[in-house]
Amino acid sequence: MLALFLRDISLSIRAGGGALTGVIFFLAVIATIPFGVGPDLNLLARIGPAILWIGALLACLLGLDRLFQADREDGSLDLLVLGDDRQMLALTVLTKCLAHWAGSVLPLVIAAPLLGLFMNMEPIGIGATALTLLVGTPAITFIGAAGAAVAVALPRGGLLISVLVLPLTIPVLIFGVSASYGAVANPDPFLQPFLILAALTLFLAVLGPVAAALALRHGTD
Repeated sequence: MLALFLRDISLSIRAGGGALTGVIFFLAVIATIPFGVGPDLNLLARIGPAILWIGALLACLLGLDRLFQADREDGSLDLLVLGDDRQMLALTVLTKCLAHWAGSVLPLVIAAPLLGLFMNMEPIGIGATALTLLVGTPAITFIGAAGAAVAVALPRGGLLISVLVLPLTIPVLIFGVSASYGAVANPDPFLQPFLILAALTLFLAVLGPVAAALALRHGTD
């Protein structure tokens, strides 16, 4: 599993530039918001956590089609599906999800504090948003693994993955933004939505790889 993890990270960095593409797309989304809402710094600071979360969500969806595509092209996906039992295949998918998150999504979390400065956010709001992104973005990857497994055999599955995955990520988005706002708005709580966000990530860490493994096995059959 460690060899598979390191291999997938190496492929994500070497072939396709997933991390750089995601960060550039994330930056493009954040940079265009002030042109749409105007130069009101107070408004930008108020909507900053939501904009960072939406930009990170869209950037995460951008690279999900590469989760199993390289393995399908070189034939290793068939070996993984046919050689493992159901439990081991789910563990293999979990490892690939963690490698995809570390190689393509973690740079977005690292870039979020800098982009928060562009939105005139307070330091505590920037820190809270970065923390919720660190905890919540793996849930998006685990959900996306199931969508990527369904669409891996299709010639143009990237758009289908976004259509399948985006509605399922709404709870993650809601609690991530709620926790970010709770850190800067005194009446709103931070801990409760943050704990629910962490629980969603842990729950989807089990459900997502299992669903993706079933979809891969069914697609191979």
